[in-house]
Amino acid sequence: MKKVLGMGAALVDILANVSDEWIKAQGVEKGGMNAVDWPQMNRFLMGLQNPMRVPGGSTCNTMVGLSRLGGRACFISKVGDDDLGRLFKQHLINNGVESKMGHSTAPTGCVFSAVTPDAERSMWTFLGASDFLASKDFVPSLFDDVSLLYAEGYRAFNGDCFKTSFTLARSLGVETALDFSSFNVVNICRETIDDLLDKKMIDIIIANEDEAFAYAGVKEEAALEVLAKKAKIAVVKIGKKGALIAQDGKVTHVEAKMVKAVDTTGAGDLWASGFLYGYLNGWDMERTGNLASLVASEVVQVMGAQIPDAGWARIKAAM
Repeated sequence: MKKVLGMGAALVDILANVSDEWIKAQGVEKGGMNAVDWPQMNRFLMGLQNPMRVPGGSTCNTMVGLSRLGGRACFISKVGDDDLGRLFKQHLINNGVESKMGHSTAPTGCVFSAVTPDAERSMWTFLGASDFLASKDFVPSLFDDVSLLYAEGYRAFNGDCFKTSFTLARSLGVETALDFSSFNVVNICRETIDDLLDKKMIDIIIANEDEAFAYAGVKEEAALEVLAKKAKIAVVKIGKKGALIAQDGKVTHVEAKMVKAVDTTGAGDLWASGFLYGYLNGWDMERTGNLASLVASEVVQVMGAQIPDAGWARIKAAM
């Protein structure tokens, strides 16, 4: 199995439990991602007591999960020369993810995940050093022994770099996958995403039901049909009802694993880990989707996006 190159923001996740009333008071839509500057982020952090701090970011979580499953993963982003940056790089080493990290004079980025009692998370993101990943950082040698480029939709805010990475991957015969990441990303970065889709630069699209609706204007099977016309494989995750996967005109429905969720942070990221592992090993979509659901079911049972060793042991036993 060749490597997957993950492109995303290098962020330290900061998690805290909040009420639905607290979310309403922020004047944002629940479940979304909101970009903030450092003064805004600092105001949030100053009001928290004993929050959980875990290195992460969407694509990083996916690459860690892929590595823990036995796949080969590497990750490109940027961090600052600070304690959070060092914490992040050590996190990659600890989880067997090859580092393609660069450095910036900006501080390392972070994301505040506010978790409501229904286990839904709303996010505020300060990209920090990650925002300085640039087109010039993508060179052909970066793709040596890489079979697939995987990117989070959040990277589409830097349109030039985003397009460069997919265009270079395609020119080198590397497959590509995009997770839409947030309905906000779809709404704001639609032109950039459509440009790549129209040029057939994206092979795999992964979206949850909100993201799929934001793109297609319809839900579930109808949204899948729209996305399936844009890529070789399209996925629409439909919460407790599982996921729909379209490939070569065939639709596969995968059931979700029923567990008690305490925090949905990382659920989509780890779902992608299982999906990529199965796909790159040549599994059919039913087996691939079932592994994805299993991995996601483990992460929602804990706070944060890191599955404990006991969880990975259960996954490996089931595999």
